[in-house]
Amino acid sequence: MRIVIAGGHGQIALRLERLLAARGDEAAGLIRTPEQADDLREAGAEPIVLDLESASVEEVAERLRGADAAVFAAGAGPGSGAARKDTVDKGAAVLFADAAVRAGVRRFVIVSSMGADPAHEGDEVFDVYLRAKGEADAYVRGLDALDWTILRPGRLTNDPGTGLVRLEARTGRGPIPRDDVAAVLAELVDTPATAGLTLELISGSTPVSVAVKSVAGN
Repeated sequence: MRIVIAGGHGQIALRLERLLAARGDEAAGLIRTPEQADDLREAGAEPIVLDLESASVEEVAERLRGADAAVFAAGAGPGSGAARKDTVDKGAAVLFADAAVRAGVRRFVIVSSMGADPAHEGDEVFDVYLRAKGEADAYVRGLDALDWTILRPGRLTNDPGTGLVRLEARTGRGPIPRDDVAAVLAELVDTPATAGLTLELISGSTPVSVAVKSVAGN
């Protein structure tokens, strides 16, 4: 499979790229600056320099053509203000989804956030973030041309992955290592039977592959 990842230099994306490369898939990551390219090559992925905040739908679609799946793992980051939550966490996600439709890439996985909700109230930057993620999720759900899956991880940690998770429509809050988020994404990309599902993810007691098969109905 060829999988194109938006936010290719992010912490989860780099982990995902290593996993995909290790299993023989072809991973490509969209990055904002050429300086990030070597990190992707080291992870076994093809770097593609393209800024989702300024690119057109057609420019993104051109990078997606021929891919078997697209993964949106971009984010404005914890140090960014409210404006970039709207341009990246919402705007770039919408752009990437539209580009996938135009490029004919049906399989689409988006990394969202637990608590994402278009109607979330509050004026803090994190409130804006949860609204932006919720609006992006709602937009993707409305695209019939995509076989989408929305993944909403709990509190992200840099602890070593355990390979044991809880993956359900509702899990309740909890932590999850980025290693395990990447492992679940790698399985989801390869499991089209999870299309149409919005899933929460925290650490648990079920092996990743079993958890994904379970929500897929296998």
